Amino acid sequence: MSDGGPKRQGGRPLPPPPRGPPPPSSRPHLEPVDREKTCPLLLRVFTKIGNHHTMDDFSVRGKEPKDEVQIYTWKDATLRELTDLVKEVAPAARRRNAKLSFAFVFPDKNGRFKVQEVGKTLSYGNGRLDDGKALADLGFEIGDYLDVAII
Repeated sequence: MSDGGPKRQGGRPLPPPPRGPPPPSSRPHLEPVDREKTCPLLLRVFTKIGNHHTMDDFSVRGKEPKDEVQIYTWKDATLRELTDLVKEVAPAARRRNAKLSFAFVFPDKNGRFKVQEVGKTLSYGNGRLDDGKALADLGFEIGDYLDVAII
């Protein structure tokens, strides 16, 4: 008498699938972008020493904070890559003990901008903290801004 379920070679039934949520490592990982063939996106990056900008700083379109840097990059760019780019334009980010906190800025369902922290790096990190996380892995969508607090 067979239950019709999947069988191993030799006729024994396969074990049941594991229960509970899948482990974090089985999360689908985005394929790397072919940077030679894929057009980069324009990322508007706002830096601030001490803490993140507030929602109110982004409330009026066209009157965003003045400390803006525009970077052409791809969705597979890591926070380490972005840290190195920010260090090129923000002297405070070059301090040996500087920590950078990254936040996405995007409109919520009511049209008000939301500032949501997504990761941290050290100015001279060695793969610690969130260095290897890519924009896409963190939920970045084209059109989002990036706010970087230099702490």
